[in-house]
Amino acid sequence: MKRTIQVNDTMQNGYQYECTEPIGKNFAPEFRPELTPKEMLALGVFGGRYLRDCRDEFPADWFQKAKLHPEGMPGHDKNLNFFHVDASQPLTVWRKNGWIYKDDPRGWFQWYCRYYMGRRIPDEDERQIKRWKAIRRHIAQVLKNCKPGDGLCRPKQRQAILHWAYDSRNI
Repeated sequence: MKRTIQVNDTMQNGYQYECTEPIGKNFAPEFRPELTPKEMLALGVFGGRYLRDCRDEFPADWFQKAKLHPEGMPGHDKNLNFFHVDASQPLTVWRKNGWIYKDDPRGWFQWYCRYYMGRRIPDEDERQIKRWKAIRRHIAQVLKNCKPGDGLCRPKQRQAILHWAYDSRNI
């Protein structure tokens, strides 16, 4: 069952990790994402910037309907996001705040993709799941201030929630 994944992309060369769990299975009991990485990519997240050069690392079907900004083009495109707004902070902000784990230089979504693939790093998994749970405060704000399903109400907050594998289309 154990699988080794080799990573060679623009942010990591020669990195490898072990997957000890089946793809998409055996998550920590308190970690119940509403969206898979494949679904997130198809809906439109991170302005289409993430994972453009990581196709060899993840299943090919994740990218069949993914909304990705063209490789080699700088920046990202907020119109590729589901709510057509920019809801991301630059990677420099993530680094400054200590949110980046050394093995996942792209941040939370990269961690989630690798966790989904079956990689487990107990201390880091616990830290990232705690961060994922903290996003619920944004869900509470949308629920408090918006009519159900009103995607025009707080779209930036809804997009940010979507970035954390919560399906903000349904709140």
